[in-house]
Amino acid sequence: MTVLILGGTGEARALARELASAGTVFLSSLAGRVRNPALPVGEVRIGGFGGADGLARFLREHRIVAVVDATHPFAAGISTNAAAACTATGTPLLRLQRPGWSDPSGRWTWVDDHDDAAAAASSGGRIFLSTGRQTLQRFVGPLADRQVLVRVVDPLGYEPPAGWTVLCARGPYTLDGERELLRDNAVDTLVTKDSGGELTRAKLDAAAELGIRVIVVRRPAAPLGVRTVDSVDDAVGWVLTQAE
Repeated sequence: MTVLILGGTGEARALARELASAGTVFLSSLAGRVRNPALPVGEVRIGGFGGADGLARFLREHRIVAVVDATHPFAAGISTNAAAACTATGTPLLRLQRPGWSDPSGRWTWVDDHDDAAAAASSGGRIFLSTGRQTLQRFVGPLADRQVLVRVVDPLGYEPPAGWTVLCARGPYTLDGERELLRDNAVDTLVTKDSGGELTRAKLDAAAELGIRVIVVRRPAAPLGVRTVDSVDDAVGWVLTQAE
């Protein structure tokens, strides 16, 4: 009887460690979109399921007793599929999602999607894009003639516009390092998404110090009816009650 963790986040790795310590049988699943991902302890599978129907088959075939969706806050597709598959199979589902960021200054520009973020950023002179590799194509057209710094974990795999600089790096990032990055590149506009957590928060604090405009993409809405917690401890408690 196995618990399935839909992972790829620090919270998912922490949950795996806690369940391993508790002696709970679990399997972590990663989407495989990042090269050399940080792997959790325990058994890991990498790759998609083939949509909601494929995930439902997987739950039945592997006798999954509960699912924890600990994917990234912007991984809306897998969260939607998990809700549908768990409903179809009667499998208990919990969403473990870190809290979003708050704006202490009250000056951030919040937008609903990456297209709106690109439009808002187009008035900037030197732009720092920190929205992830998967969404960058949404910015290429609107910002093709701008000076843009892009930070990604893996190489883009295509030639960016002439004025773009691509930096490959993996967090966590420090306040001093982010401050230096923004200054050295004369950034006047930061574009990011509401990932939450502390691993990448420093860029926002550095931007506040330097008076840089911040544009933040709101999180997609979570599937209706799915219980959500924001701490690993709460997720562990829920799993242990399901696995009894």
